Amino acid sequence: MYAIEIENLTKSYGNSKAVDGLSLEVHKGDVFGFLGPNGAGKTTTILSMLGLIIPDSGTVKILG
Repeated sequence: MYAIEIENLTKSYGNSKAVDGLSLEVHKGDVFGFLGPNGAGKTTTILSMLGLIIPDSGTVKILG
């Protein structure tokens, strides 16, 4: 079981894709971080993980 599982996450704002097909798995007890330039989709990904925005497609699972 993964602590975080994201499959094919996509989110656009107008014609601009903030996140395009992101998939990742974080095991329970792992430490990870998001690194990238401005506009890379870090905040959009985190807001999707928190359920504060709805992605255009894909799934986000926290603890199953």
